[in-house]
Amino acid sequence: MDKKSPLVTFSTFPSYTATDAEKATEAFGLKVGQAIQYEWFNREGSNCRYYDQQSSFHNLRLYARGEQSVYRYKKGMEINGDLSQLNLNWQPPAVVPKFVDIVVNGMSSRMFTAKAFAEDAMAADKRNSYQEAIEKDMISKNLLTQAKNELGVDAFNVDPDTLPENDQELELHMQMEYKPSIEIAEELAISTVFDMNDFHEKKDIYNYDVTTIGIGIMKHTYSYNEGIKLENVDPAETIYSYSEKSDLSDCFYWGEVKQIPVTELKKINPNLTSADIEEIQSLSTTWGNEYSTYRPTDDTLFNASVVNVLYFNYKTDKNFIYKKKKLENGSSRIIRRDESFSPEEDSELFERLEKRIDVWYDGVMVLGSNKMLKWELMRNMVRPEAEFQRTIPNYVATAPRMYKGNIDSTVKRMIKYADLIAMTDLKIQQIQQKMVPDGIFLDLDGVNEVDLGNGGTYDAQAAIDMYFATGSVVGRSYTGEGEFNNARVPIQELNNNSGQSKLIALTRQYDHWLNMLRDVTGINESRDASTPDANALVGVQKLAALNSNTATKHILDSGLYMTQKIATAISLRVSDILEYSEDREEFANQIGKYNVSILEDIKNLYLSSFGIFIEVSPDEEEKQLIEQNIQQALSKNAIDLEDAIDIRNCKNIKMGNELLKLKRRKKQESDQKAKMAEIQAQSDSNMKAQQMAAQSKMQQEQAAIQGKMALVNAQSEADIKKLNFEVEAKKTLMELEFNYNMQIKDIEVESATKRETEKEDRKDQRIDKQSTQQSTMIQQRKDNTPPVNFESNEDTLDGFGLESFG
Repeated sequence: MDKKSPLVTFSTFPSYTATDAEKATEAFGLKVGQAIQYEWFNREGSNCRYYDQQSSFHNLRLYARGEQSVYRYKKGMEINGDLSQLNLNWQPPAVVPKFVDIVVNGMSSRMFTAKAFAEDAMAADKRNSYQEAIEKDMISKNLLTQAKNELGVDAFNVDPDTLPENDQELELHMQMEYKPSIEIAEELAISTVFDMNDFHEKKDIYNYDVTTIGIGIMKHTYSYNEGIKLENVDPAETIYSYSEKSDLSDCFYWGEVKQIPVTELKKINPNLTSADIEEIQSLSTTWGNEYSTYRPTDDTLFNASVVNVLYFNYKTDKNFIYKKKKLENGSSRIIRRDESFSPEEDSELFERLEKRIDVWYDGVMVLGSNKMLKWELMRNMVRPEAEFQRTIPNYVATAPRMYKGNIDSTVKRMIKYADLIAMTDLKIQQIQQKMVPDGIFLDLDGVNEVDLGNGGTYDAQAAIDMYFATGSVVGRSYTGEGEFNNARVPIQELNNNSGQSKLIALTRQYDHWLNMLRDVTGINESRDASTPDANALVGVQKLAALNSNTATKHILDSGLYMTQKIATAISLRVSDILEYSEDREEFANQIGKYNVSILEDIKNLYLSSFGIFIEVSPDEEEKQLIEQNIQQALSKNAIDLEDAIDIRNCKNIKMGNELLKLKRRKKQESDQKAKMAEIQAQSDSNMKAQQMAAQSKMQQEQAAIQGKMALVNAQSEADIKKLNFEVEAKKTLMELEFNYNMQIKDIEVESATKRETEKEDRKDQRIDKQSTQQSTMIQQRKDNTPPVNFESNEDTLDGFGLESFG
């Protein structure tokens, strides 16, 4: 059969206004395939977009492996096209592979976990109800504690020991402690799919591609036989529409070019005839020869038995037409119709409704031909539940340093200086080959006339042996004739240092290019630990390593973005499988085989809507920072060891710091309560001791008082008795006194009466005497007699007078 030229002619994409029936035809798919083929495989001179990109990616991967072509190095070292005089090791120094491994392995060491957050109304109600229950417990904690202690009724909704104290603790509790079973089931489903597909290894390949060629692509699909499948896609064999976004989310077509055996064609399209297969095989061979396709093998038989096939997905929309019929009772009924439906203009009972949604079509086309092996509406499309009209592509890609379609990569920045390092290494080898060891100069005239004095001979060989054995040499200052001997030092060392300065200069140049390589990549000595400075502080080295991590953070972010997108797609596919697939029971059992308790939750996953986010474990620098905070808190006894373990197990650095603050505050409150309790106990003890002392003192005082009171009582009784005795005595005495007084009074009265009587009697006597004497005197005067002595003889006692006492 005659070979036919590849059919790569100018072609544009079909009209977007085509009807759904036209879009479903194979002719529509062929136009799409030919437009993609023209965009990627049209040759402008010797250039072809697809194969140029493939060659560029292949070259970058060779540099990343340290296996780049040495052709340009040989051209730089040859002399007039001759390399026969050079015996060099042309293997380039493995500098670039080292830097690539540092970046990729650094990404691989960062552990991550896909977290699910239930966003549907039912989950939100449960979350709000749980939070309200905790808030009620917080408000009624004292009352509920009293009921538990006094009545034995536990009315708490959560453990009172873990009950939050304020709103900040409540928020942290909801983030860390509250995890409904439906979210656990979703995370388990995602983790199971990851493990079934060896996702961690695929993620390493993805990071390697982003580091090496600047773009990484993964693909997620579902089939009844294989379930959810995750695959790495080689960017060198991938085609996509023009995009200026780093995540290529606005691409409307994706495709892969594969070389498949001819025998596989029938599996794709059973309707192919033998003539069709022969024509396809002939065109594929011509295609390979025409475009000089990169082939992994030079086996002619193999190349003749494979076909270049384009697998592609094309995004368009699909129009759903409905007829709305108004019923007599005022309600309406909606019925699905095709695009040809058009209600009558004067009809008021019928109305045409339209809804457009995004769809993807699957196509398979043989490159260089007009043969479509497959064109159909994609099965198992992934749609976000919140945006059902939108569909997610099967491909997830990131090119973090893409601008206007041009992709930059870390390895691409290294090529210039990697070549200079390789050339410098070859120059160093060349200088080393031309360098010779130091020699000696032997003056034979200086050893001829030397007499050792023992009869032995001293010739040139003996001088050389002595020199190399001992470093000493024997010579004569004067010859046998007595003349000055110019060869008195017969051996002199020859220093061949002609290449030393060049070697030093090339070594410095090598170090310069290596430092330039570090500058363009941001990977410094602190990160690769090649030349750590013994005098540099540990904190300075860690800061330098952190700055280096910052320089490659875009690669880490692209890997996390890809993981989040893949996890989201898995979540949506799991919901679709559990709701629509016939193997839902088998799939649910496969996910829940290690956790039967959540099997029912797994089966009900499709009823919930989830938001997926990636929780990345902290890197060494972040771990060191939080560990420093933990150690500082432990040294001050601000937290317990159990708290430190909980904080270290927290993968979220922000939440870990919040937990540290919470634990620290709790410990402070606990210590304060303990201290207050200790103070209270000490105070109670002191008060009790004081009470006991006071009570003892009071008892002593009471005893003393009682003793005093008894003494007083006794004294009082004695006094009373004394008083009574005195009263009685006084009474007696008073009676006696009264009697005596009465007697005295009687005597006095009697005496007074007697006195008065005597007084009256004496008065009467005086009057009588006076009268008598007056009468006598009158008589004397009358008688004129001498004075009469009125003294009585009565003044004498018993016959003697008073004058005798003289």
